[in-house]
Amino acid sequence: MSDMPAIAGVTPNPQLRLLNGLRANKKPIMTFLGLPSFRTAQIIAQTGVDGIIIDCEHGNISDDSMHSSTAAIASMGVSPLVRLRMSHSDLIKRALDAGAHGIVVPQINTAEEATIAHGIDIPTYMKTANETLIICIQVETKVGLENVDAICAVPGVDMVFIGPNDLALSVLGYVPAKGDEPEFVDAIKKIVAAARNHGKWVGRLSNDGASSKKHLKIFDTVAMSYDIRAIQNWYNSELQVARS
Repeated sequence: MSDMPAIAGVTPNPQLRLLNGLRANKKPIMTFLGLPSFRTAQIIAQTGVDGIIIDCEHGNISDDSMHSSTAAIASMGVSPLVRLRMSHSDLIKRALDAGAHGIVVPQINTAEEATIAHGIDIPTYMKTANETLIICIQVETKVGLENVDAICAVPGVDMVFIGPNDLALSVLGYVPAKGDEPEFVDAIKKIVAAARNHGKWVGRLSNDGASSKKHLKIFDTVAMSYDIRAIQNWYNSELQVARS
């Protein structure tokens, strides 16, 4: 990035794989974990990804599973992030207590909501939080798009993450987007421009390796697919071969 992000410039902690990769502009790659399994978390962490987003919004992840998955991922030298159901302080604290390297807060529509998402100003956390934690917010609605510049201006927010499906549903009224719709393309460009203007990292969901490679020419990081989708896609593909 041409502008230094809010948490850049401190002594690197070698355990913070995703954060270090972002700071060094190494284009780290993440993925999503939706299955509530300690072993699944370990297996995915062994694949070479730099970070895993434990999905407590759309996934089947309970509080217990979030804690065990966070530990499993971190033990493999990979950064665990937790996508919350909402920006409630108790959920944020639970994720941080579990050892998450960052939080992902969905459906941020205003600067005030982004401030609340970062509003974990309790002494236990905040001495080192701004140096070691990634605060990532998602802009994925028409309202959020209208307020994206103000959202990206919020101090303490480190990354903006684009969920293309929710964004497409809000902007276009259907999913998945074809990808070339002018409204959709313009929406993504607007989010990226706002993030860049305010020195924030910006990432997005990518469906596969080919799209990840393409998106990493623009974005600082991507989340490549989803554990559930990866399993489904492999079986669908191989069953077609077996039955052909």
